[in-house]
Amino acid sequence: LQEHPDVVDVIPHPHLCSEAGLALIEESLAGKGLGAVLVAACAHDLYDVAFRPIMKKAELGPGQTVNLDLRVSSSRNENVKARTGHSVDRALALLDRLELPSDELGSALEEADDGVVRRALVIGGGIGGIQAALDIANSGHEVVLVERQPSIGGHMIQLSETFPSLDCSQCILTPKMAEVGRHPKIRLLTTSEVTGLEGRLGRFTAKIERKPRYVLDSCTACGDCVDACPVLVCDQFNTGLRWRKAIYQPFPQAVPSIFALDDEHCLGLFPLACGKCEQVCEPGSIDYDMQPVTEEIEVGAVVVATGYEMYSYGDVSEYGYGKYDDVINGLQFERLLSASGPTMGKVIRPSDGKEPKEVVFIQCVRSRNPERGKPYCSGICCMYTAKHALLLRHKVPESRAYIFYMDIRAGGKGYEEFVHRAMEEERVMYIRGRPGQIIEEDGKLKVLGVDTLSGRTVEIDADMVVLAAAMEPADHGEIAGKLRIAADTDGFFKEAHPKLRPVETLTAGIFLAGTAQAPKDIPDTVSQASAAASKGLEMLSREFLERDPSTAHVNESACAGCFECLEVCPYGAIERKELLDAQGEVFREVAAPNPA
Repeated sequence: LQEHPDVVDVIPHPHLCSEAGLALIEESLAGKGLGAVLVAACAHDLYDVAFRPIMKKAELGPGQTVNLDLRVSSSRNENVKARTGHSVDRALALLDRLELPSDELGSALEEADDGVVRRALVIGGGIGGIQAALDIANSGHEVVLVERQPSIGGHMIQLSETFPSLDCSQCILTPKMAEVGRHPKIRLLTTSEVTGLEGRLGRFTAKIERKPRYVLDSCTACGDCVDACPVLVCDQFNTGLRWRKAIYQPFPQAVPSIFALDDEHCLGLFPLACGKCEQVCEPGSIDYDMQPVTEEIEVGAVVVATGYEMYSYGDVSEYGYGKYDDVINGLQFERLLSASGPTMGKVIRPSDGKEPKEVVFIQCVRSRNPERGKPYCSGICCMYTAKHALLLRHKVPESRAYIFYMDIRAGGKGYEEFVHRAMEEERVMYIRGRPGQIIEEDGKLKVLGVDTLSGRTVEIDADMVVLAAAMEPADHGEIAGKLRIAADTDGFFKEAHPKLRPVETLTAGIFLAGTAQAPKDIPDTVSQASAAASKGLEMLSREFLERDPSTAHVNESACAGCFECLEVCPYGAIERKELLDAQGEVFREVAAPNPA
């Protein structure tokens, strides 16, 4: 490289990113009036933060600095001499790309200053979205919080108590929900979805579809409409364990405290088939003519906290879910335990209303099961199953709890102690292994399995079976395409770097919070939400943001026109370009980056 006619100096150092390496670069650049610098080290995205200030001090723009990642410049299976040769060849090729007239560099490659929209968009109204919205709003910036359900609260508001402290879930979440509803800096949009996002860091335009609620803000939540409604619908909030009306309030602490009309189950709106709820509504808050409204809102940063759903149990045939009434999932058991649940906190069998005396809990149902379910660990099942068994013993002291498990993964603060408390104080029996089958006989659920520690066959006549199933992303990656962010093969959003940038996405200005990124418990969700809010505030607190003008380019002579890049690009940054011949006729199409 030293022999290259355009190379002024070569600076070798084993650790360029260290303080000594950076000082050496700064000293070597001083006063030389260089036109470009080639940094041959590690990945650009990891060390750009360290090198950029030095280059800027030497009056070098981002386009005048080229990075060569030595870790990927050649195969690690080659010998040192061959790898060095390949690295040198790549370095020379990069130097040739920098052969621009010096008078063009300054004007074409300077960073652009963009004004910042001082407003944040938070997608998802669970505990992650609530925490992020409050952190940003309490810092003085406007927040638009979008939730697709009629109320915020997410799954946390459905829980009875939280591990390991056994705090009442509604007691600790409801004040935060009320704060969101009353906060002057937060605009809450329920029954709404983000359908698109355009723009860039500091100046996004979000397209939001607000679906009709058919109930105006003047609703007093008196409940007269519910009494008049003749339609019974399976109550989604209570996981199908009781009925609700077609016009309803999701739960008593709902925010906003406004009823909603379920147009899917209403007797008919177009034409109107019933109208009884409107007839009894004294404030006149029912509006059957509400239509969907699409709104475009400019924001400077986005926090994605779309949450999770429980695994669909349609194919869990060996455990009889959906076939036997007394085989339920963990969220249904939470509602049975909750004081505001369908049974007011009394644990009973759905089939006959009797108290269960023998209850079997099965962990890892379709988790850690790549053949028949999800390959990943859902992270929370070990703890909430221990909580379920402990609370069962509190509510039904004469009951016995059995837990079938693969491994105990209790990694949080106080978690291991909580599991031991269930084992030692409440005498919960842990059986290592997965049951093979559940059969209903004489009003009992016969659970058949093997204890893999002792090798003995296990047969338990249970009154109830509770399944701890896999956690899935709530939107299964659908919103990833709308936001132009990447999702992994399981549908969870991908972070920019698992260790150094765990709440950022590769799309600058979009941040991740909670179980939208990966399975996690409430403390980790709240922590990540605050981290995402902090990253968003870092953007919103600046008057201007520096934008790197460097973009990818396509070698049109080598492009085969297969357009596979267009299909796989999650950012929509590639389009088709027509090449014209001398007569102005299209003779071929190639890929080309667009302004996105």
